[in-house]
Amino acid sequence: MRRIDVTRARSWLGAIAVTTAVTFWSTGCTDGGAPATPTASGDRQSQVAERGESVMPFDLDRTTHHFVKTADGGVQTVVADDRRDIRQVDLIQQHLRHEADSFRRGDFTDPASIHGSDMPGLAVLRDSAGKITLEYEMTGGGARITYTTSEPAIVEALHAWFDAQVSDHGVHATPGVPSSTTPEPGPTTSR
Repeated sequence: MRRIDVTRARSWLGAIAVTTAVTFWSTGCTDGGAPATPTASGDRQSQVAERGESVMPFDLDRTTHHFVKTADGGVQTVVADDRRDIRQVDLIQQHLRHEADSFRRGDFTDPASIHGSDMPGLAVLRDSAGKITLEYEMTGGGARITYTTSEPAIVEALHAWFDAQVSDHGVHATPGVPSSTTPEPGPTTSR
């Protein structure tokens, strides 16, 4: 191959690689093919934050929700952005303990009052009492609830519910595993 043909071929290959990468990332397929969770409008997020103040005792601006989908359910973790903020940690732990107790009974009144009664997944979750195991744990920076079920419809509902929360909470929530800046779980107490 002549030198000019090699240069032209490399240029074309580079252009193809860039185009493929841009297409891949712009479609949200960075996690093995699943599209990224859409983000609610700023107005919707503001409304959710305002309604959340009457349900969640901790400060959304000083805490972060993490939602991790699993094959048999998922894990919801809420942590104080500063694990030394004992007040926020205590409020998170109290709130998630209460929520886990309510959710076990199929009572999802609090999320409905924040996100709306037509929140994705909520109708199925309300009917899931006795069909889903909820495990509450305190962590060094907050608390977590682990949801486990063998019923595919409930897993699908949990995942839709997690996606809706990530979308509605905006910068106050993340899908997936907590980042390296998130405090590691400390000693846990299971309930």
